Amino acid sequence: MSRKKSNPLRRSKAPVAGGARLRPLPKAATGIQGLDEVTGGGLPRGRTTLICGSAGSGKTMLAMEFLVRGAQLYDEPGVFVSFEESAEDLVQNVASMGFDLKALARRKRLLIDHVRVERSEIAETGDFDLEGLFIRLGLAIDSIGARRVVLDTLDALFAGFSNIGILRAELRRLFDWLKQRRVTAVITAERGDGALTRHGLEEYVSDCVILLDHRVVNQLTSRRLRIVKYRGTVHGTNEYPFLIKDNGISVVPITSLGLHHRASREVVSSGVPTLDKTLGAGGFYRSSTVLVSGAAGTGKSNIAGHFVAEAGRQGERSLYIALEESQSEIVRNMKSIGIHLAPLVARDVLRFHVSRPTAHGLEMHLATIHEIVVDYQPRVVVIDSITSLLSMGSIAEVTSMAVRLIDFLKMKHVTLVMTALSDADKQVETSQVNISSLVDTWLMLANLLKDGVRRRTLSVVKARGMGTSNQTLEMSVSKKGIEIKHDARSGKRS
Repeated sequence: MSRKKSNPLRRSKAPVAGGARLRPLPKAATGIQGLDEVTGGGLPRGRTTLICGSAGSGKTMLAMEFLVRGAQLYDEPGVFVSFEESAEDLVQNVASMGFDLKALARRKRLLIDHVRVERSEIAETGDFDLEGLFIRLGLAIDSIGARRVVLDTLDALFAGFSNIGILRAELRRLFDWLKQRRVTAVITAERGDGALTRHGLEEYVSDCVILLDHRVVNQLTSRRLRIVKYRGTVHGTNEYPFLIKDNGISVVPITSLGLHHRASREVVSSGVPTLDKTLGAGGFYRSSTVLVSGAAGTGKSNIAGHFVAEAGRQGERSLYIALEESQSEIVRNMKSIGIHLAPLVARDVLRFHVSRPTAHGLEMHLATIHEIVVDYQPRVVVIDSITSLLSMGSIAEVTSMAVRLIDFLKMKHVTLVMTALSDADKQVETSQVNISSLVDTWLMLANLLKDGVRRRTLSVVKARGMGTSNQTLEMSVSKKGIEIKHDARSGKRS
């Protein structure tokens, strides 16, 4: 008795009706830090992705790293077809990123083919096609068993041929041919005026389009990446800053990670015993956010110094992001109050990142911090001072950056301490950066002038999850560090 063949169309409807999970779109992981996260796993496998952008935006670097990481991490050989740069130039250009293309070529994990296209050397007689390119590319794919292909850049083809109509038809045939070969392809193209590309290549590539941008704002440059289109899958839709470093490209997912992080009940010491007694839990909660605000000279940085010193004594790594002073100045100043940071730096349990706020835009500062945290894996991060970034943007922009940073560090279970400058003439519960509602613990410092004597004070404005003193406490700074006393207004001491 013969079995009746099932209808594939009907079978495809069954999972939807029955509520079964549909098969996700196959993806090829890029191996590029952050890019797989914003693309939801990588580029569409067996399909073509368009990377477009202006000159210097990083198109060739991104495409080349896609091949290199594929060969190194996923055992997928790749072919790079260049219509502009020679193989030797490409080898030299990416060597600065630590990529040894010659070694990969010797192992037959990578093949670079330079196809020269010069209009002066081409005689167009009647109809022409790209059959020669198909044959050449097919031989290259077969010679190393390539699973990934890059064509950089197709604008050179448009410059080499005058009959654009025929060339467009041939490119459509090329993309179909690549899909039939089941290779994951990346093509690069220059950005056009008012369009993604100069010659409308996005019309042919409907699966995935990535736009790179190299912009200058207030005399500062930054690179951005955006997934314009990705058919059949969920992906990040915002602009993401990315860096080209000595070890490759790093894309920073800057969107807020949400409120799904777990709350820790572990308590870490502030490094000031009398401050720990003031806080009901005996310190700060792990992975919480602490804001220390106050006017200049109230001791904000000193509290941050005590915290990283205590973390170092516990063998935990700390990252100190200094936006106002150099590392040597901070080490010297902390030493004067009994905080010795130099030995912690020597043991690599304390690392400084020193940068002027005007050195980069806000997004690039965020990208750099993100990268250092991922690489160094600290348990404590100090930003001194968050208000210094106001010179690079509005209060709303700095607040937005701080929100994304707080979410990122909470997901990494990192305790964050931020210092913020407040107005000395207005002793109110506020700071120049509107993040007070987002922090878990807020310490407000002030200078009180009474009978010709200036006294430092500390108030615990808020401390989520713990009981605290509602008094304004006197704070002294000496060669032995910070000490918190009781009730500065009444003169009582602990």
